[in-house]
Formats: sequence, structure tokens, C-alpha cells
Amino acid sequence: MLFSMFFRPLSLSLSISSRLSTFLTRCQHFNKYHLLHRRTILSIRQQGRTMSTKNITAQLQKLAIKEPKAIEGSHPDVNVVDLMRNYISQELSKISGVDEALIFPALEWTNTLERGDLLIPVPRLRVKGAKPNDLAAEWAEKFPCGEFLDRVEANKAFLQFFFKPQFLFNVVIPDVLNRKDEYGSCNLGDNKKVIIEFSSPNIAKPFHAGHLRSTIIGGFLANLYEKLGWDVIRMNYLGDWGKQFGLLAIGFERYGSEEALAKDPIHHLFEVYVRINKDIEEEGDSLPLEESTNGKAREYFKRMEDGDEAALKIWKRFRELSIEKYIDTYARLNIQYDVYSGESQVSKESMEKALQIFKEKGLTHEDKGAVLIDLTKFQKKLGKVIVQKSDGTTLYLTRDVGAAMDRYEKYHFDKMIYVIASQQDLHAAQFFEILKQMGFEWANRLQHVNFGMVQGMSTRKGTVVFLDNILEETKEKMHDVMKKNEVKYSQIENPEEVADLVGISAVMIQDMQSKRINNYEFKWERMLSFEGDTGPYLQYAHSRLRSVERNASEITPEKWLKADFSLLTEPAALLLVRLLGQYPDVLRNAIKTNEPTTVVTYLFKLTHQVSSCYDVLWVAGQTEELATARLALYAAARQVLYNGMRLLGLTPVDRM
Repeated sequence: MLFSMFFRPLSLSLSISSRLSTFLTRCQHFNKYHLLHRRTILSIRQQGRTMSTKNITAQLQKLAIKEPKAIEGSHPDVNVVDLMRNYISQELSKISGVDEALIFPALEWTNTLERGDLLIPVPRLRVKGAKPNDLAAEWAEKFPCGEFLDRVEANKAFLQFFFKPQFLFNVVIPDVLNRKDEYGSCNLGDNKKVIIEFSSPNIAKPFHAGHLRSTIIGGFLANLYEKLGWDVIRMNYLGDWGKQFGLLAIGFERYGSEEALAKDPIHHLFEVYVRINKDIEEEGDSLPLEESTNGKAREYFKRMEDGDEAALKIWKRFRELSIEKYIDTYARLNIQYDVYSGESQVSKESMEKALQIFKEKGLTHEDKGAVLIDLTKFQKKLGKVIVQKSDGTTLYLTRDVGAAMDRYEKYHFDKMIYVIASQQDLHAAQFFEILKQMGFEWANRLQHVNFGMVQGMSTRKGTVVFLDNILEETKEKMHDVMKKNEVKYSQIENPEEVADLVGISAVMIQDMQSKRINNYEFKWERMLSFEGDTGPYLQYAHSRLRSVERNASEITPEKWLKADFSLLTEPAALLLVRLLGQYPDVLRNAIKTNEPTTVVTYLFKLTHQVSSCYDVLWVAGQTEELATARLALYAAARQVLYNGMRLLGLTPVDRM
């Protein structure tokens, strides 16, 4: 069977190529706009090798500009801001006597471009015997601008650096147009291995808002780490084990429908789960444990844990059908996994080994037959945790420990990220502390990326939230909006597909707009708006830039690279190219904080500036030389917008 690899309790996975092949077979009806993502990812390193003659270093040689010495940790061949940092560090060191290695990390972004492209707070350099304001003024006066800087200004205790406009036009635009999809990428990770566990829904329960947030944030992080040179393993750790499967088995015997299960397994299993839980509620304590629904469910799960084939048979079916449905839904979000794991995949041997190590390290004690670890000895706030029930069955925490041990043995990761809601902060802290106390040196490579809650999330009918329901509703709404403009609608080749992509953008951008730790309220009206900072607005901005290219199709991409950028003299053009040059730095900043909003905020700044340019940087009706220069600038802006949207997990549309 298609996903039989997932249903051998002790097996982990097939090869990545086999899983990818399976995924492509299952998702053929989505492949028009989703396969590009995987193809792009798989070719990143090959492209990185072949693009070496089309980087910033090559462009400097072409312009006969001497490149400053590269400081450790900088990537001036792919990041113009790093190039500037190197130059500023080199020259400021000569003037101030401060070591370049201290100056480089002290150079900061400015909050507005009016304050320059980079600035340095003079007190950070810890120069003794002089006032920072005086030093700033002195250094600004002495600073050589050379080929790179337009001017250097002192602003109280800050030194502000403004990049030279013509230098940016001559370097940034060709860099974007040459590197295309790879603009912004960098080998920061040096091919180290990271496992990112995200989404992790519970089979037979709704794919609720927390899973949506984990999916969106985790998908972004996987793309980001991959772009910055990490070898990424995307893992979905399903909630596919536990007493609830005993409940489902009993419930399906009473209320299940083979027809409904085949048609929509996740919804039907949820209906069964709700009904069987209602039985438990109505029974109360009226029946002896062995006769009660609860008791039968416990007994069934115990049989599963003991490897009873008859008990496992129906569980395997539920799991298989659910994963098939999940894969369809994930495809719409541009997400595909390298590994579908789950609690069921954690081997008994690993859990027994974990329990043995607990004992050897003196971590456990018994209480009424249950095995506990008292973590207050290490951190008071972590409390006490049960690692084995009195009946010998395992708990979520024990399985997490076993899973981590299995993963390190299999992958030898350099980092492992768990994208889990902030409600699980205590669980993650307990889990990490236990691994640390077990003596695993790799325990310090684990990271919990948490996030806040979504409030008020429901379908418009007010029913239980399933992700595919939300996506269908946004698609329908977007389709209705698109139909209102009959002329544009008639030009769209596949309007339903475009409506789906724009609707998905609406959901994802609403989620990623503020810091992930913040709670936010799910608002249909705001999310679906084409005005303001929304997903549909980003899609509109991209499609409009595509329209600019289409309307000047006689000026080919080959001509863009030969444009005379000295014709770009307007302040609006300069602001735009300054923003384009920041993009690689934006990604480096985002990986420090694991914040999608860093990229989202940048893209809105970029699109707002592009919108301002339309009023003054006309392409139509201009001389071919001027039109070509302006079109090259717009094409570079579209490419950066495209790259940022793809990084977030969106599929940019060309018409809407």
C-alpha cells in the first residue's frame, strides 16, 4: 500500500528520493504550481556552484573596483551589506585604532533610511578618554567614502553611513537579475544538518489553529535554513498513539461507516471520537472499569502497546487514510515532508533504554507504582513528571525522549528545532532538562520555537475548525472578488487555482504578520482584504510587476543587464535599490530570531516603495535607454518579492 512504510511500528522511513516520488504521485493534481518549490530546493547547492561567476565579486571586477578584505563571518560575494561592513570596518579601524573584528558586529541596521544604510553606536567601541559625540564628529570628517559610500554623518553618539547610489545600482540590480531565485541565499549553515519538527497534528482530531501556526512557521523555518546553507530534514511527528486510539477502535465498532471513512477519514474519525467521548461522559462511574467504555479503550491500547496484530490492524488503517488526506492539504501550503514520524514510531527498545538510563543516573523514584522524575532538583519551576504509568504504559514525555534518542542515532543532527505552541513551554523545558541530565552532549542542540494562540478561529458557519475547510472558504471568497473585474478575470488561465493561491496567502500572511509569540485574532474581513498589509496585497503587487514586464515585452531580460543605470537618478529609485540590497541581510537577521515577521515586514516595505515608484518611474512612453533602466529596476524588485514570498511558503501569481 502507498504508505505502508509508515505502519510498521518500529520502522522509521524510506529514502528521501522514495518519499519524494511517493509524494509526487499522490499530489499530481497540485503539481502545476507546487513542484517548483521542491525542484528549486534540490538544485540549490548545484546552482550555488555554477553561479560563482555571477556574484558581487565578479561584478566588482567588471567595474574595476577593489574589494575590501573579507572579515570572518562576512559573505561579501552574495551580500552587498556585508561588503559595505567590510569596507567600513577596514577604514574605521585605520582612523580609530579599534580592531576591525570589534567594529564589524557593532554595525547596525537603521530604523529608517533617513538615518543611513548602516550606523554604529560609538560607545559600543569602548574608546577611552574621549566623548562619543566628539569621536563621531571627528571620524565622520576623516572618513574616506571611496567607491562605496555617498557620505558619512555624525548624529550625536552615532556614526551614520549612506551607501553610494550609483554603486548600488551597478551592483545590486545585476546581482538580483543574475542570481534570480538564489538572490538572498548564503552558505551560513555550511551544510550542517537540522531537523525541524512541525505541524504534528493528532490523528482523528481537528487540524486546529495551533497546528496551523506550527505548520506555517515550521514551513518558513525549513525554507529559511535551507536557503542559508543548512541540510534540512522536515519532520511531521504525528499524534498517532495513545489511549485515544483505543477509544477510536471501540467508537468505530459502534458508530463507524466504511463509506464515510473512505470519503473523508479525518472528519469521520473526529465524529466517531466525539460520539464515543459522549458515551464516556454519560456513563460516568455507573459501570465497573472493565465494562466501561473508558476501561475497554485502555485495554485496547494496552493490546496495541503489546503488539497485538488484531488490535493494530484498524489503527494502521486510520493512520494511513489520515496521512493521505494530510498530504493533500500540506501540498496546498507548499509543504512536503521528508519524514512522517509519530509517537508510534518510537521503538520499545528506545523507551526501555531511556528508563534504564533514568535509573542508572538516579533520576527516578516510584510512587504508587508509577515512575517519576523530580526535576525540582535541577530547576524548581520544572516540577515532577511521570515517565511510566503504574500499568507499565508509556507517556508522551517518555516517547519524546525515546524519539530524540532515535533521531540522533539515525541522523547525527547539528540542531533540532521543535515548533510547538507556547502552552507547551513547560513540557519542552522538562524534556530538554531530562535529556541533559541523561548525559547526552547533544541535548544543548535542541531548540523550542514557540508561538502564541489564534483567537476566534472558526469557519464562517461557526463549526469545528479543519484546515481544509478554512482553505476552501478563503478560495471561494477570493474567487468571488476576482469575478467582479470581468476584463481581468477573462485573462486568467486558471481562475480557481489563482483564487486558491491568493486565499492561502491571506491565511498565511495574517498568521506571520506579528511576532510569533503574540496571540492574534483570526479575522475573515481583514485577512481577505486587498487593501493594507495582507496576503492578497502582496499577490497583487507581484502580479502588477509582472504586468509591467509584459507591457514592455520588447525590452528583453538580456537588455536589462546591459542597462545604463546612471539614468536612474530619482530619489524613489534610490530608495528602492537600497531596499533591494538589504534582502540577504534580512534573511540573516530572520534566522537569528526564527521570526517570519522579519521577512513579512520587509516585503511590505518593498511593495510600498514599488507603489511609490509607479508615480514617477514610468516605463511606457520613455526612450528605450531610460525604459530599459527602469524596467531592470522593476524586474529586480519583482524577483526579490518573488523570492521572499516563496521563502514564506507562498506561490506568487502572475495575473489576478
